[in-house]
This record gives sequence, structure tokens and C-alpha cells, in this order.
Amino acid sequence: MLQLLGFIIDCPDPMKLAAFYSQVTGRAIMEGSSGNFAGITFGEVDLAFQRVEDYRPPRWPDGEHPKQYHLDFEVGEIEPEQRRVVELGATLQKDFIGPEGYGWQVYTDPVGHPFCLCRHEGVTWTDKGVVRP
Repeated sequence: MLQLLGFIIDCPDPMKLAAFYSQVTGRAIMEGSSGNFAGITFGEVDLAFQRVEDYRPPRWPDGEHPKQYHLDFEVGEIEPEQRRVVELGATLQKDFIGPEGYGWQVYTDPVGHPFCLCRHEGVTWTDKGVVRP
């Protein structure tokens, strides 16, 4: 039996990147985080960041340094979340939002990792999170 414990992301400054994703998600940085390893808990899974001295960011969609992962975040409204993540240091790379307001936008975090803000038709929000159709 397997259980996913965490998703680990290489970066030059773990505390700085953890602070960015802490603000994006509204979740606290894990107790015991340091300049070498920091994390955020999502239930049973941690999103963690480890220091890599010779870090080179992906250059998506360039194939020389392709993305190795991306994170998707479902949002209730694109515009306020877009403003918020850009103010926190994200960079909008590409917009795939359709005329009805559904789709996704591709961003890079402050050190170049890609992530998406997504808005899917039929998704509802409850006090326990997102419910997909």
C-alpha cells in the first residue's frame, strides 16, 4: 500500500517560495521549515520546497529546460485570483479562458515553476472544498 506523503519542488530559496504558495493557498508554512526545506500541509499531503544550489528553472514551453510538473488550482473567480497571484510575484504566461469565463491561465511562480488557475463549469464550492460535477 502506498500513500503520497509530499510533492517536493527544487528551488533556490525554500522559505521564500513556501511564503509565496502559503499566500496563494491561504495555508500556513509547516512548523520546522527552514532555509533548506520548507513546506505547506494539505491534509495528508505536503507541498514542500528544497534548496538546490545550482537551480535552473524550467523554460516552458521551450524543450531545452521543459517543465517537470505544474500545479492546478481551482478558483471561484479568475480575475480577483489573477490580481492576487500577480501581486504576490507570479507572472501570467498564457490565457486559455473562454468567452463563458471557464478555462485556465498559465502562470510561473517567482522562480519559474508553472502553475495554473482553473475555472471549470459546474464546479461548486462547499465549506469542505471544491465539488466537481
